[in-house]
Amino acid sequence: MNRIVTFGEVLMRLSPLGNKKMKQTNLLEYYFGGTEINVSISLANFGNKVKHISCVSDDFIGETAVGYLRQYNVDTRDIYRTNRPLGMYFLEVGAVMRPSTIAYNRSNSAFSGVTPDMVDWEKALAKGNWFHWTGITPGLSRGAYETLKEGLKVAKAKGFTISSDPTYRSGLWKYGVDPKDAIQDLMQYVTIFIGGVNEINEILGTTYGYDNDDFIAASKALIEKYPNVEKVFDKIRIAINASWQKIKARMWNGVTFKETEAIEITHIVDRIGTGDAFAAGIIYGLLNYDDFKAMEFASAACALKHTFPGDINYATVKDVEHLLSGNTGGRVVR
Repeated sequence: MNRIVTFGEVLMRLSPLGNKKMKQTNLLEYYFGGTEINVSISLANFGNKVKHISCVSDDFIGETAVGYLRQYNVDTRDIYRTNRPLGMYFLEVGAVMRPSTIAYNRSNSAFSGVTPDMVDWEKALAKGNWFHWTGITPGLSRGAYETLKEGLKVAKAKGFTISSDPTYRSGLWKYGVDPKDAIQDLMQYVTIFIGGVNEINEILGTTYGYDNDDFIAASKALIEKYPNVEKVFDKIRIAINASWQKIKARMWNGVTFKETEAIEITHIVDRIGTGDAFAAGIIYGLLNYDDFKAMEFASAACALKHTFPGDINYATVKDVEHLLSGNTGGRVVR
């Protein structure tokens, strides 16, 4: 069986109940999330063997976070402890025309203190064959960037498929490294690129537009610059408002361009983690289907994530296949 390895921060999310603002309440509910653990738990829910590598606080909060991952059968043997606090973020969930807002508290977090000597990558990657990373991780600290790079070197030497969602967050990258230089450095290890024109423009310094012709041109330029990249998958969000949106996807696999039909989501429960659900769907899909079916699976998995509170996509393969077969009415399954 395939074993997928993810590396990144475990965060605690704190939110007012429902769609309230913080000033409306003194009650908060919490979830655990973080871009890479969202991917790892989703893949575990699809039946994959998954290991997550991270660093958490050496206290009951960190232990609870690790227990949360174990609950979903994610291997936590290479999660390390430190005396720094677990990172967290606060979310006010928007509705209709009011957008959601986020405030992070992670600059001195347990994971931001990770250093290359903490992770034995040869041991951590034993028996694995797929490594997934995102642009969030190298943006957190120099140690996280250098540790990730060491892991990618080992993964490449072992012949792993390496997928990346090189998400750019302008609120990160506060430690003196230029984000463009860092992501360009890490791109040499990527085989599956999960991102669109925005991400390609950031990496290449280009100004491609958003239509399909520009997407194809941008993908070709990316592959020309980084011939290790085999395929590009892009999630497209069409927003009517904060509560009503459409999701579709497109791809360039070096030979063929294809795109999916849009899936309409008329009442969004929670859109945090939807991109991670898409990434997990791509990984699962490529391990089990052809490229187009993989993209369809990922788009449907992303759409389903919008129906779950919290950061995690709890959908199973059966749930995704049910949606793919045209069952969009939400009828009770008996």
